[in-house]
Amino acid sequence: MPHHAQGRKVAFAAFVRRALDEARSTRAWTGTEVARRTGVSRQTINRWVRGEWVSDPEPERVIAFCEGLDLQPTAAFAVLGWDRTAPPRPDRAAPAMDPDVEALLRRLVDPEVSDAEKFHIRETIRYLAYRPSLTTYEQNSRKRVV
Repeated sequence: MPHHAQGRKVAFAAFVRRALDEARSTRAWTGTEVARRTGVSRQTINRWVRGEWVSDPEPERVIAFCEGLDLQPTAAFAVLGWDRTAPPRPDRAAPAMDPDVEALLRRLVDPEVSDAEKFHIRETIRYLAYRPSLTTYEQNSRKRVV
């Protein structure tokens, strides 16, 4: 393997490792959470960290990884030695908010709502946000039981 290619792998591995360390320390994300939020599999991310790739990473995956972690894809492209920039992405419109979520947010800022109730709302939201998702099999099994 040419020396230049190995240097790119080492540099990209360090870039990915720093991004993962930052996600762990500032957001308390696990590797599984990073994979879920970026859409890049844990196996792919682990190969990047180990520098075990034969051909260059797919630009779309590098972009997804960076965007999921609020990083500029051009920084990753520079580390990889690519002479290009990330294709411009249209700004995503925020999805419509669920009316129940809007009601909860209103209660959280309402001065008439007690601190204890606000605490319980936040704890419930936190629990729901970070609990493991049900697999399709589990969801179907629960439908049959009910």
